[in-house]
Amino acid sequence: MPLFQTIQCSETTKILIWEITESLEELLSKVVLKEKTQKRLDGMKSQLHQRAFLSVRMLIQEMGFTDHDLHYDEFGKPYFDCHNHISITHSYHFAAIIISHETVGIDMELQREKIIRIADKFTDYEGSYLEPDLTEEYVKKLTVIWGAKEAIFKIRNEKGISFKDHIYVDDFSLNQPQTKASLHFDDLIKDFDVHYKNIHSENFEGNFTLVYAFEK
Repeated sequence: MPLFQTIQCSETTKILIWEITESLEELLSKVVLKEKTQKRLDGMKSQLHQRAFLSVRMLIQEMGFTDHDLHYDEFGKPYFDCHNHISITHSYHFAAIIISHETVGIDMELQREKIIRIADKFTDYEGSYLEPDLTEEYVKKLTVIWGAKEAIFKIRNEKGISFKDHIYVDDFSLNQPQTKASLHFDDLIKDFDVHYKNIHSENFEGNFTLVYAFEK
């Protein structure tokens, strides 16, 4: 399967989404992995996880990079040895990357009612505007909030940050494509622009929420 979708966010920011329909063998035949990456792949127990991992390599190849250009810091945050920032996500049969000159984070989640059961673990401030009685909208909004906090955490990547206590997502409408959020951690206060959109494939059941954030 070629690219599922490309989103040109700005002149210097692009998102690429891959729908994972290939077998593990097909993906392996299309990428060249450095030894460290191959060992990491071999250690994965889930074939779906392996295929998602390789799909990310397909995406960076689409952007003119190779596995040899992609590195991870001590906290597992991916980076390139150049001016481009990268963030990675995968969920079920999708993988996505965002590459930008700006500091960015990305997350993709399947919309599921299961998120209602854990809402109190990652929301507090947001309770002032959430409406639990509107189940479908509640699930979609919770998924945006979780994705926003995940994307922001990927940007800051600091030990001790709590989704519930330290990251606040402003009120938003599902009819609009963006909102704002902030991180309050120790003496640090950072603001973020958050963008979100619905993703659906005819090949798989369910809707996904794609969220990406820029540090201001």
